[in-house]
Amino acid sequence: MANAEHSGGPAGAFGTAATAPARDRLRVARLGLWLIAGILAIRQVTVVLTTPRAERLTDLETWVGPDGVLHVKGSLYDSTRFTGTPFSGLVLKPFTKAAEEALGWGWIFGTLLLVVALGLIAARALPQPADRRTTLLAAPVAISLLMLSLPVRNTLWLGQTSIIPVLLVLLGLFVVRGQRTGGALIGLAAALQPTMLLFAPLLWFTDRRKAAASTGAAFAACTALAWAAMPHDSYTYWVHHMAGVGLGGRADALGNQSLHGALLRFGLSGPLEIALFLALGATVAVLGVRRAVRYAHDGQLLLAVAVTGCAAIAVSPTAWQHQLLWVLLAVVGRVGRRASDRYVWPVAVILVMTLPAKMMLPNMAVMNPLRDNMVLLAALAAATAVPFLSRTSEHYRTPVPTDYAAPVPARFKHVPLVPFLRRVLTRPNLLLELLGIRVTYAAYQQVRLAATGGTNSGGRARAEQHGHDILSIERFLHIDIEHAVNHAVVKVEWLRDFFDFYYESFHFVVPLTVLGVLYWRRPVDYRWARAALGFATLLALVGFWAFPLAPPRLLPGLGIIDTVHGVQDFSKPDYGTLTALTNQYAAMPSLHFGWALWCGLVIAVVAPKWWMKALGLLHPLFTVSAIVATGNHWVLDAVGGAVVVTAGFGITYLLQGPRAAASARPEKDKENEKGRPEPAVR
Repeated sequence: MANAEHSGGPAGAFGTAATAPARDRLRVARLGLWLIAGILAIRQVTVVLTTPRAERLTDLETWVGPDGVLHVKGSLYDSTRFTGTPFSGLVLKPFTKAAEEALGWGWIFGTLLLVVALGLIAARALPQPADRRTTLLAAPVAISLLMLSLPVRNTLWLGQTSIIPVLLVLLGLFVVRGQRTGGALIGLAAALQPTMLLFAPLLWFTDRRKAAASTGAAFAACTALAWAAMPHDSYTYWVHHMAGVGLGGRADALGNQSLHGALLRFGLSGPLEIALFLALGATVAVLGVRRAVRYAHDGQLLLAVAVTGCAAIAVSPTAWQHQLLWVLLAVVGRVGRRASDRYVWPVAVILVMTLPAKMMLPNMAVMNPLRDNMVLLAALAAATAVPFLSRTSEHYRTPVPTDYAAPVPARFKHVPLVPFLRRVLTRPNLLLELLGIRVTYAAYQQVRLAATGGTNSGGRARAEQHGHDILSIERFLHIDIEHAVNHAVVKVEWLRDFFDFYYESFHFVVPLTVLGVLYWRRPVDYRWARAALGFATLLALVGFWAFPLAPPRLLPGLGIIDTVHGVQDFSKPDYGTLTALTNQYAAMPSLHFGWALWCGLVIAVVAPKWWMKALGLLHPLFTVSAIVATGNHWVLDAVGGAVVVTAGFGITYLLQGPRAAASARPEKDKENEKGRPEPAVR
């Protein structure tokens, strides 16, 4: 390209013209990402500073006395709230008074600067060679992810020091010159957080033996200094509590994401638990360091550091949430030979580190062991199991490309509006899809519950007023059939039971079944159908937020019999059943009908037999009958559901273009379906 630009001919002019827009786009993207990083930083600081003083920086208060200085009488560990090493208390003493007098301003902004420094160093330490785009965008992306992560948010809110050891390790390995200086910084980190000593074997086996020796010497010197200055506290921490075991919250609390905490949550205790913890911890440490050494020799030192940190999380007696940043750094590892699989590991890590565990897995007893130990499992996977690619692998820089279908001509000139959303022929990664569906639905539940018009008196009055408005419109249109249908169905017991069962049972089962069948049999159709459903649900959330609406069963004086939820006590402010779980005033539009209509339309389009199409269209018919007969929706709610579904398909068409032809599927899928009737091309 450089030669072409200097040739002076048409090729040179073309090369310059072709690269200028790319540079401009990259510059705009970089500026936008830095803006996002800044907004996230401001938001995190604002959240902390707007929290009542008694509820923020609570961990900072554990080593700040009533007069704004470090405790000098008694022990730091009298209340067991202070979990740091004696050296951490000694070294941070000069900063406590200033942090307390400034109401935490200095501490908060100081922590913020540490996070920015951490992101810059991590971006600089990415495995080389890296393309220009990655080099320019890595820093703002890294800082944004750090700001969103639960460890950083907890550190800012609690007033913790857990970012300092991570930063010291990265400084020692990637910034300072000289092995002894770098090792000293890592030893200082270990004096603040003892499990950082696990980096000494990494240094030793990667031919940084001077750094390893310096790490041990610095750790020993700092610990000895603290022991001389605070002998009682040092004895309490290192001997009585065996390197801090039992300090802070309960060791079996969900916040302790270490092997020790997990074993306690499984009901083990006493000598058996200790022996099992030591055995498992030793195994994880050995496997983790071996893998880290291999990746360091491969030129992926940042990944090696992250793997070692993840092993340190597992073997630590207590690994609280603010100490878990190492898992986020493991996102730099590349996993998967196919391009479509490359996003599985980073997306999983980002979700685990930014979202509460309850959003990742459903609230089911069988899922509790996984949900309660989500971060620990991610750390264990990174340390011992995830098959990160070596830089010598042919797929490290050039994964197996994704198959795309040829563009389908549209009826309109500027469709699709986003031409780079090309039609993918292969089915998406199943794990990513399951994670996406679960997280999206959890977010949908949260937004639906928080939408205006909850169970407070103002929201209830507004929702009931909207209910009267809807009833007036229906009476004007002569479609106010809710009362008549409801009472007619109640008189026929088998019909009432049928509609109650249909209302409660098929709302989720049918859409998930349709998605599952499409994913397995029709991956090309799965993508456009899933996109349409997502857009429809997003539009519905806007409706829930903007127009809270009391359904017929919750409108006083209408006389609707609630056949599903039972009799409502209208004298109570929270008379709507299940109001603690979901917003009962999120009725417009009806997603009960909207999702059913989506199912019917998708089946009618892709099903190969006419009777299948007809059976699919019966589902929205039965659903609209059920939501009206049970008193859970107005007729106009169903109209609203039809509107958002139609809009969902329309947006999908505008952004992605027409639905791809059914014949444009991978040959492998066709071979697997030999002998099956081929659906008509639409």
